[in-house]
Amino acid sequence: MDDTFLAPTPDNSDRFLRKRDEIVTAAAAQIARRGLKGLTLVGVAQMVGLNTTSITYYFKRKELLASAAMEDALARFAAILSPEAAPKADPRAYLGAALARNSAYCAAIRRGEAAPLTILSDMRALDEPDRTRLIAAYFRLVAQVATRFGPAADPDQKARNIARAQLFCDMLHWSRSWLELYAEADFPRVEARLRDLLSHGFARPGAPWTPEVFPVDPEGPEPVAISADTYLRIATRLINERGYRGASVERIVAQLQVSKGSFYHHLSGKDDLVTACFDRSYSRVTATQHRAIALQGDQWHRLTSALASLLEVQFAGHLPLLRDTAMLALPPDIRPHVTRRSDRLARRFAGMISDGIAEGSVRAVDPTIAAQCLMGMVNSAADMAPRVSRWPSRAAAIRDYAGPLAYGFFD
Repeated sequence: MDDTFLAPTPDNSDRFLRKRDEIVTAAAAQIARRGLKGLTLVGVAQMVGLNTTSITYYFKRKELLASAAMEDALARFAAILSPEAAPKADPRAYLGAALARNSAYCAAIRRGEAAPLTILSDMRALDEPDRTRLIAAYFRLVAQVATRFGPAADPDQKARNIARAQLFCDMLHWSRSWLELYAEADFPRVEARLRDLLSHGFARPGAPWTPEVFPVDPEGPEPVAISADTYLRIATRLINERGYRGASVERIVAQLQVSKGSFYHHLSGKDDLVTACFDRSYSRVTATQHRAIALQGDQWHRLTSALASLLEVQFAGHLPLLRDTAMLALPPDIRPHVTRRSDRLARRFAGMISDGIAEGSVRAVDPTIAAQCLMGMVNSAADMAPRVSRWPSRAAAIRDYAGPLAYGFFD
């Protein structure tokens, strides 16, 4: 018998599957609001009008329900991307159709007609083997999308197509966060502006790619003695690898081979540690933005220098920036603080873009939408670190990863 749910009998299979789908949708909504940690069988039971015992008839354990909800979300996201649909469509037509499907689905979520997809960011927190299985399925989807951005005549072109596909998938996923800032009536305009940005980039014609890459921070070697900084480093890596829920106190102390007593000697609790991780990561981005703003040259040079320097940190993999997508799973009492800081970084990028448009060094784009895409690009770059060896240098990988957003996906 399948361990996920009890097999229905022939006379009740349709009703069984309908109720199961209703339970999965309710679980997805609960995870979107409260994160994977906030998923409870009691809460889901109340949402679908059942008792907890009845829920276990469909899913024996909460972990199985969480996995089913995320697998369903991934299938819905794959339908938006539809890499197998309309195989003869050229890359431009494909991108436009995927953006339209994404906009329509976000509107359906807003109206309560579709399950939310923000739970994708919590796949890393699942238990094995579901964690590895679903992450592998996501990257297979990325590989399928890569085929829609043109033929891969050689390994270099294949690597570039993979980079474009991952950037596109991650930006679509991230868009469901910042689209909350817009009314549903504005979605058509947002879709049009986003399509223009991804088609043509924010570079003016002929703008050279000559960023000044500078160190984001003087990290140096990791400290030998256990300190609060040590916990920040380990927690950042774990959150990026396993999400908020997966970065448990138990995993943190296990990696450091210390006791829980040592953890609580340096920190008051996990939520304070996670908040400190976000604050540190955002402070690094803030310092990078300010240093870039102080550079000589025009706003195009300053903006590309900031982005290239941040991507260098992500691709190096020594101490990457914390994933913004991790904040989607934060508890309600932490999320507002983290969201405000993220929005400030996006607004600073928007200001640089606006100044560049005014001086003529940046193409006229929607600064707010472009800034959110830049944030999404920096965020998603952490997943590219294992693939950077496919390029002759990190500088080449940075150019190919940032290039689609800077110059357009069809450059």
